[in-house]
Amino acid sequence: MSTRLDLPTLAWHRVSPKYLTAEFIGLAVTALVVAGATIPLHLFGWDYAWWATAAAVLAVLVYAAFTPRRIRAIGYVLRDDDLVFRKGILFQRFVAVPYGRMQLIDVNRGPLLRALGLSDLKFVTAAASTNVIIPGLPQHEADELRDHLVALAESRRAGL
Repeated sequence: MSTRLDLPTLAWHRVSPKYLTAEFIGLAVTALVVAGATIPLHLFGWDYAWWATAAAVLAVLVYAAFTPRRIRAIGYVLRDDDLVFRKGILFQRFVAVPYGRMQLIDVNRGPLLRALGLSDLKFVTAAASTNVIIPGLPQHEADELRDHLVALAESRRAGL
């Protein structure tokens, strides 16, 4: 009989607190774009245009209220044979990616993340549904983790 993975007792690595800043900047831009999308309603004289703008911005603000908790829920842990990734508050997702199945480990740095010294680490495996992206890692940590995981993946595929 196999024992169940005791996820709460694992030593989870968290994303950088700076990632919260990146998310809030992205949400501010989203709020501006959504509010701007209601401009045609104002131009055509729709009586409830202000309500549409307020509702759109309110939806972004409600999402923003959950952002700190959502970011705190993101984590990963390196185990002997795999990397376990978690995210989500209401709908939690736990993914174990075996080192031997990793085909590509990609580091992405957009302009905002680069300005904050952060990176996203993306894992590509043969399974299309894996889709694991660890966001908001400090650049040096992402580079070190990528190099470490590439070495582990090569050794596991070679059968060492």
